[in-house]
Amino acid sequence: MESDKMVRQANQIAQYFSVYPQARAEEGVHGHIRKFWEPRIRTQLIEYVAAGGNGLHELVHTAVDSLRDEPSSGGESGDPAAQQEIGRRAT
Repeated sequence: MESDKMVRQANQIAQYFSVYPQARAEEGVHGHIRKFWEPRIRTQLIEYVAAGGNGLHELVHTAVDSLRDEPSSGGESGDPAAQQEIGRRAT
């Protein structure tokens, strides 16, 4: 995904949740990105923040810090290759 599009979408999410109390807003942005963004775009966002995160809302920075700290920032349910591997093990 193009970086400017990714930044715009992440900032829209942050703007939506910014009206909530701080803890709820942080949880909302983190949860939305974790649940609805595919793993490779989450990885791209994490790398973008590591490179400075220019133009990102502060709530996105906080969400990325949380995503980075998770055991796996992707692949559990959205990764087709992982699902195929799980299917092979079950048979």
